[in-house]
Amino acid sequence: MSIEQNAPTPPFLGAHALVVGASGITGSALVEKLTAGGWEVSGLSRNPIEGSSARHVRADLRSADSLAEALGELRPTHVFFCAWSKQDTEAENIVVNKAMVADLLAALAPGRSVRHVALVTGLKHYLGPFEAYAQGEMPDTPFHEDADRLPVENFYYAQEDALFAAAAEQGFTWSVHRSHTVIGHAVGNAMNMGSTLAAYAAICRADGRPFVFPGSETQWNSLVDMTDAGQLADHMIWASTTEAAADQAFNVVNGDVFRWRWMWPKLAAALDVEAVGFSEAPRPLEEQMADAEPVWARVVAEHGLVEPDLSRVASWWHTDSDLGRDIEVLADMSRSRLLGFTGYVRTEDSFYRLFDRYRADGIIP
Repeated sequence: MSIEQNAPTPPFLGAHALVVGASGITGSALVEKLTAGGWEVSGLSRNPIEGSSARHVRADLRSADSLAEALGELRPTHVFFCAWSKQDTEAENIVVNKAMVADLLAALAPGRSVRHVALVTGLKHYLGPFEAYAQGEMPDTPFHEDADRLPVENFYYAQEDALFAAAAEQGFTWSVHRSHTVIGHAVGNAMNMGSTLAAYAAICRADGRPFVFPGSETQWNSLVDMTDAGQLADHMIWASTTEAAADQAFNVVNGDVFRWRWMWPKLAAALDVEAVGFSEAPRPLEEQMADAEPVWARVVAEHGLVEPDLSRVASWWHTDSDLGRDIEVLADMSRSRLLGFTGYVRTEDSFYRLFDRYRADGIIP
């Protein structure tokens, strides 16, 4: 079940969206929504998006010169920033990811065309960065947008600061979109629970293993929420075209809540594997799947799948991080609801739709 916003038509004649990270989970969903709504769309990514009608802009987000060259003649009115670059340390994450936001907006500044910039971050805003994830004193759940920043360095904060500085200098409005774990279609994404669980199930089925919940007892029993990529795209477009939503940060989740002890058997049934729940201790996927590459190669060969590189389908570390938390994680969406955002998606349907799409694309059997 899903309830979507009204069709995301352009807010005015000549509206032009630039989607940064257009080949990723969020960016590809945005490109689909915007083009379907009649927007002029340019998608910035390293590689073209197959089958997309968006104009492709090839640039290296980590090079100010590359951005200046690629964007010099572009005149977008709305920028949707959905990209990040994972580094070895949080200090490096801060330097690289802040510069990506700052350099892109600086490259667009001479055109003076940008009216709104929407930035995707996430609930690590409340949970802390990878190096201090869910450590120390956390805000109480559900997380609210007006919670103070944690007293640790965090690349999300650095990205926000770059956005705020550019907005003050250039005069555009902004919005920040803090999503929970995003369910959406992409291959080669570093944070993709949907394809990770689908690949895990395919390996389990091929090898005669049960589909064992890898996470903590807390996650197995506690309430949790997630974010459908289409819901996130709708929300970003809504905030970018709604005057009352300007210059605010928002949590973005589907609207439902669930417990993994309820969801896990449903996903197992959809993926045709035997569900096994939490028992005594976490069983991380990085350990369970340490010897999975040969099995995946056999699955690919037997079913004629199109992606032989398991690392481009499954990100064991990220799903382990999400499912291994010893804290309940929920986000409040009252700020959006009070301003008129009505989108709602049932999370199990997000998973089912995604699995069907991956099967149709030959990513999973």
